[in-house]
Amino acid sequence: MTTKPLLLDPALQPRLVFTDLDGSLLDHDSYQWQQAKPWLSRLKTLGVPVIPVTCRTRAELLPLRKRLGLCDTPFIAENGSVIGLPPAWRHAHLERASCASEGLAMRNLGLDIAFIRKRLSVWRERLGVSFTLMGEMSLDEVMSLTGLSESDARLARIRQGSEPLIWRGDSEALANFRDTLQGDGLRLVQGRRFWHATGGCDKGGAVSWLVERFKSLRGCEPLTLGLGDGPNDQSLLEAVDQAVVIQGGEASTLAPRQPALYRSQAAGPSGWVEGIAYWWGKEDARMLPKQAIF
Repeated sequence: MTTKPLLLDPALQPRLVFTDLDGSLLDHDSYQWQQAKPWLSRLKTLGVPVIPVTCRTRAELLPLRKRLGLCDTPFIAENGSVIGLPPAWRHAHLERASCASEGLAMRNLGLDIAFIRKRLSVWRERLGVSFTLMGEMSLDEVMSLTGLSESDARLARIRQGSEPLIWRGDSEALANFRDTLQGDGLRLVQGRRFWHATGGCDKGGAVSWLVERFKSLRGCEPLTLGLGDGPNDQSLLEAVDQAVVIQGGEASTLAPRQPALYRSQAAGPSGWVEGIAYWWGKEDARMLPKQAIF
């Protein structure tokens, strides 16, 4: 990735923050995010969109973005398969709001969930491998694996373009299974709790799509910052100008091809704050929130 030229005054260049949620902006176990609240408020005041890029579903994100104060920004769901576009981010003649999505226009960049589930079932039988799809789990099993409440676990099962699964075979069978799925245009990416089967999309591709949309609407090049903590965040971290690997989980093995990379000392939302402050706090003191937490 080539480094983009910055404006002489960095405060004049529009900025976009692309962030993973679980283990990054949200604590991996408690899902709390209060440490990041001063920065989220400051970025909103400055007109800097904070864009969730997550394995979570559209159904999960609709209420969550309200709690986070991110109702005016787009989101990328299901590891890049689904993009939600608020009014300011869509072309009036190309996208229309869905009545079920609170004024958002939805773009599916991948394959339909019914096709994904069908092919997974076919190859499980043909290859004789063992895994369990989230759609095959009981609600109690989903709650136990994720720590989600009953209502949130129900939302996690409403999927459009990807299917989480628990792999129960060995690494050799997994590698063969991944190679086989590619013949169907599917890919398997590793998250913190699940493997995720998607229709060939990834977080980085969806990030690039949104950056191009921003440029077409605004006519200028944004400075982009990405934050993530797991293997499924690698493409996200490679698609931005500056990146933060947040401590925790599989972060120690995460090695994105990214020259502008910072590794946080803290985990979860504390590491998220640390990463934002590292790149933008020291660059321009006007970015710093009054109650910034270091």
